[in-house]
Amino acid sequence: MSISPNVPSPQESYHYESSGTPRWISVLFVVLFVVLAGVCFYGYTQISHLSQDLTKQQENNKILTAQLEQANSRLADLKGVVDVTQQKVGMTAAEIAQARSRAESIRKDQIAADQKLASQLTQVQQESNEKIGAVATDLGGAKKDIADTKSDLESTKGKLERATGDMGVMSGLIARNHDDLEDLKRRGDRNYYEFTVTKSKNAQRVGPIQVKLNKTDQKKSKYTMTVVVDDRSIEKKDKTAGEPVQFYVKGAARMFPYEIVVFDVGKNQINGYLATPKEAGGSAPAAAAPAAAKPS
Repeated sequence: MSISPNVPSPQESYHYESSGTPRWISVLFVVLFVVLAGVCFYGYTQISHLSQDLTKQQENNKILTAQLEQANSRLADLKGVVDVTQQKVGMTAAEIAQARSRAESIRKDQIAADQKLASQLTQVQQESNEKIGAVATDLGGAKKDIADTKSDLESTKGKLERATGDMGVMSGLIARNHDDLEDLKRRGDRNYYEFTVTKSKNAQRVGPIQVKLNKTDQKKSKYTMTVVVDDRSIEKKDKTAGEPVQFYVKGAARMFPYEIVVFDVGKNQINGYLATPKEAGGSAPAAAAPAAAKPS
């Protein structure tokens, strides 16, 4: 005996069709934004630390420069003492040469110290530039990863589509193959049960319901099956692969029917999946041969 389910009112169909994008996508975009903000904050902190280090090196450079000026002042004083001594005491040429040699030694030491300081400053500047460049590279990589993830989500959303079911109710997103179904499972909008049902006299269990395959037309990708649920047998005749086959279950919201979508119609079997609302916990009739079903 075939019992047709109640067709929902236009107001209920409109409410179902107008449902927006699932909240989790918005939450995911917010999470991605927070991650990007965290990475940017980390990069800013690293650059601030490097700037502080460079400031300290510049302060050290000022100290060394002051010491250089003191040394040059001492050198000038020494030269003045040598000149005065030569004039007043009449130092010998050897003594003058010795004093000049000492002054030259001091000058060379000071030049060497200046060169060493300049080399240290150059090295510090180079290391700072390398660290800043590394932080900038990390930030660029993070931005690219987030952009790639957003692109993948948009691509997945684009290849999934909605369709009107055989009861005239707008369906959820429809998967056309196993890969599409895996995308739907990751979205988590509904419970999904993938199955392979063969032609048999007995109904086979698919998730919380049972299904009996009556006949198939492989050339036209059509099939006829009987859905057994709530002690009722509902015949779905001459359905086409990719068409959402809809029916209601006791205890489920009227705006969210159960849906069966068949991927492939074989000679004596069909492959597809059952989608049920998240809040629904439909009961299944007892004892039947199990189908190859995989719940999400």
